[in-house]
Amino acid sequence: MSAFGSSPALDHPLLRAARRGLTAERRVALRDAWSALWWSRALVWGAGLLGLLAIGPHGYNERAYDPAGLTRPFGPLGDLLAGPATRWDSQWFLLIAKDGYVDDDRAAFFPLYPLLMHVVGAPFASPLVGGVLVSFTAFLVALYLLHRLTALDFGPDVARTAVLLCAFFPTSFFFTAVYSEALFLALAVGAVYAARLGRWPVAAALAFLAATSRSAGVLLLIPLTILWWQSEERRLRDVVCLALVPLGPAVFAVYLDAATGDGGAAFSAQDAWMRDFAGPFAGVWQGTVAAWDGARQLLSGSRSPVYFERAAGDPFSVAGHNITLFAFLVLALVAMAGVLRRLRFAYGAWCVAMLALPLSYPVATQPLMSLPRFAAVLFPGYIWLAVWLHRKRAVGWGLLSSAAGLTVFSAQFACWVWIA
Repeated sequence: MSAFGSSPALDHPLLRAARRGLTAERRVALRDAWSALWWSRALVWGAGLLGLLAIGPHGYNERAYDPAGLTRPFGPLGDLLAGPATRWDSQWFLLIAKDGYVDDDRAAFFPLYPLLMHVVGAPFASPLVGGVLVSFTAFLVALYLLHRLTALDFGPDVARTAVLLCAFFPTSFFFTAVYSEALFLALAVGAVYAARLGRWPVAAALAFLAATSRSAGVLLLIPLTILWWQSEERRLRDVVCLALVPLGPAVFAVYLDAATGDGGAAFSAQDAWMRDFAGPFAGVWQGTVAAWDGARQLLSGSRSPVYFERAAGDPFSVAGHNITLFAFLVLALVAMAGVLRRLRFAYGAWCVAMLALPLSYPVATQPLMSLPRFAAVLFPGYIWLAVWLHRKRAVGWGLLSSAAGLTVFSAQFACWVWIA
């Protein structure tokens, strides 16, 4: 029985048919993954819809954020129901799925997810529907694989907790929004799980696909190479498979060169998003300064003077956001240290590399921008936290805290409040 009990969805005919063909361990993993998905998405949609209904149609400037109406194609009721899944960067994926890469700014978003949106959404004549279906399916797969991976080392109880922590992470609403996070998570967990089982061609293929969904996918080379080196039988043909991984960005570059004449647009596009190299992990210091200035702003009780070197929008809002981002930084660094200390070195090395990217290329106006979203895909953190909570006998408190954060952030995201 799941920690959140059973649900009517667990008796769905398709789910029953899938369970019949699985081993006992796989049935447990599927049950726990499905239950976590069902309950967490009920919370995400419930909080999002309540936020929209409480604020009302004039409580947020939706037309200013989405002038083309890409996130509201269904009419009042349909747009309300789609609201918790279609905000901010969703527009970029919808544009790409509809028209392709017609300008360099779009090249910052890698092609696998919008391609799947286009294909899956074709029968519905809606890439938005396709994006939601792809995200939901990928998230279920990710939770199932996370359960299987965790159970290899810590058993089904810790695996169930890891899955719940992932599903109820405060920014896990991104996993079922029209964003590429769920797809990347499923491919990353799948690649590492396949490597743990010694299935190197599968691991390499999944890592290659991850590298066509996000540029950071190429970093999966790090844990896969370490796991290969630590395996009992190191065969040259297996490590040669891993050479496939860097071809993901290369294939995208070749496509961009043919389509737009600028094969390097995927990398130069980061300039448009104000990310510049500031030194290894320089964002830690810059984010700390931003949080300190934010605290000073709030404690002053006044919006003037502004304590930020650069600020956009209401100083109190910017201050609160910088403090929130710093809290996620602390959580990410603590989890990274825990993974390095308690889990396999390959897992910790990947977390370090994944955090190094945003923290070494901070955004000038807000150093830790998008960190809560980047941290959400660091699945070894959920495994470490599940182990730690079990040892402290604090699983319930941990899940309750995560669910509370998810409730607040889901409501804000649906109402066009910038989260990450």
